[in-house]
Amino acid sequence: MAFITRRGDDETMAEINITPFTDVLLVLLIIFMILAALSAPPGFEKQLGKSSNSRSNQPQNTRQNIQILVNNKGIIFVDGARADAQTIYYVLAQDIRKRGNGPDHKPRHISLIADVKAPYGIIIRILDAARAAGNDDVGFVTS
Repeated sequence: MAFITRRGDDETMAEINITPFTDVLLVLLIIFMILAALSAPPGFEKQLGKSSNSRSNQPQNTRQNIQILVNNKGIIFVDGARADAQTIYYVLAQDIRKRGNGPDHKPRHISLIADVKAPYGIIIRILDAARAAGNDDVGFVTS
């Protein structure tokens, strides 16, 4: 608090100097913005579970679910049949159409089993193909 006196007046005026207070608040705001940017993970950095290329690790409920396997080289298997990034839309749409809806009249669940080193572009393309075929029920299977 600063006391200011005027030469001609005997009266004292009390004013609060808020400049140091504002400076401290701005410095704290900058510090919190930097810490928030460092603590938030950027982008899509989901670690998928480890999976081998063999079909023996897949669950045995293939009648209920649609199984999609992606290995570390980006090769796609839809219920054991090989597909690639260009034909995944057609293969997945045919498989969903062939199986029909489940007993509760909902689309079948799609289980996506991917290697940790599988390319993210392939994973996103599979999700897009499922949505284009009319099925949004996709789950990532990890071990």
